[in-house]
Amino acid sequence: MQLEDYFDFLAPDDIRLKGTRMGIETILYRFIHQCQTPDEIVRTYPALTLEQIYATILYYYHEKEKVSAYLTDWLEWSHRVREEQKRNPPPFIEKLRKFKAERDAMKKANDH
Repeated sequence: MQLEDYFDFLAPDDIRLKGTRMGIETILYRFIHQCQTPDEIVRTYPALTLEQIYATILYYYHEKEKVSAYLTDWLEWSHRVREEQKRNPPPFIEKLRKFKAERDAMKKANDH
């Protein structure tokens, strides 16, 4: 089995673990940025195997330059999406914010 056999290369910006909807960025973010061990990651995602986690990490080290660029693009995209959602939240978020503000105001009024 080749290392690449563990993955589905759907697009240059979409690499997933074969047979799942899980992108490699999810595992690698936890491993690189959150310093989680493979055992911690597999406990968070029990549908994955430890072998899949290690294959993803090994792929990262094997193709470090390419995968680092992939992760950088993903992080930048994620940041842009979060900023856009803050500027233009969906209607249900506005309803939740209004509900929370009303609840907080009632609580504050009841505390006095």
